[in-house]
Amino acid sequence: MRLPKEFRLDVHRVEITQEGDALILRPHVDRREPWASLKAALSRGMSEDFMEGGREQPDSQDRPDLDAKFS
Repeated sequence: MRLPKEFRLDVHRVEITQEGDALILRPHVDRREPWASLKAALSRGMSEDFMEGGREQPDSQDRPDLDAKFS
């Protein structure tokens, strides 16, 4: 199958899945390799809107009893 240039993947193998009436092509990831899916995601890069709103993280908690056990 030939794809338009803007949709071509620079890989030797792809995975094809179906969601509803859409076909999704992704670079093939060898699941036997440790951390394969993370490495594949990092190599593809992040979308333009990744963390656009900043990082939402709760304030630190003051827990002296727990802190004493790990100091």
